[in-house]
Amino acid sequence: MSLRNVELQTVALHVGSPNYALVNTGTNIPLPKAGVLTCPGISIFGDAIAGEKATVTIYPPHKDSKQSSIFSLYVNGDSGFIGDISQTGNHSLDGNSVIRGNLRITGTMRAGFATWSSSIVATSKLFDIEHPSKGKGHRLAHASLEGPEIGVYYRGRLKDSNVIQLPAYWKDLVREDSITVQLQPIGDRHFHLNVTEFDNEKIIIAEADDKPIDCFYHVYGERKDVDRLTVEYQGDTIMEQGKPK
Repeated sequence: MSLRNVELQTVALHVGSPNYALVNTGTNIPLPKAGVLTCPGISIFGDAIAGEKATVTIYPPHKDSKQSSIFSLYVNGDSGFIGDISQTGNHSLDGNSVIRGNLRITGTMRAGFATWSSSIVATSKLFDIEHPSKGKGHRLAHASLEGPEIGVYYRGRLKDSNVIQLPAYWKDLVREDSITVQLQPIGDRHFHLNVTEFDNEKIIIAEADDKPIDCFYHVYGERKDVDRLTVEYQGDTIMEQGKPK
């Protein structure tokens, strides 16, 4: 085995040929210690655990140094992370990333499409899109309605019938005892609408004067496929909250 252009210092190991032409595009300052590190097998930095796991710490140059780089960590390809990840700068990842643990991002995360299998916790939740009427150069933003429950709704118009048929999945999604209904008669006639029966499959409506029913409705319910929201709790983050009673 032979080593070429290996420089060992008390604080760093530089592998590869120095590239004096490589500069930081932001400051135009040369990076004379830049080189190439390649390894055809597994590289372990830190204390190995069971011969497979290790600790890798990657920092940017010292804040007082005139040498700096655009990325502290750049991953091109697929990557897997087991454990907690704290992200305080820009993250560029070309490929697929699998994270088994907690990911903390102190800046803004943008995604073209994302799915979560658990809860999303945020100070606010909104969408921001190109304005559908004014077009390019204008934006339209909406925020999610906040409330002390993990709720869902179903709305529509009821006409010539006295039964609001709820979606088939409500039976397994919504707590029956959490359902509330709002009715708004349509027209200039005086209606006396009442909810006479309800569950998480249907709502039965009656009109006291036997007039044909025509109304808008909103039905609200609380999800039962997840734990109830703990509205007030002690701790600095929602991760510290206790289970709801």
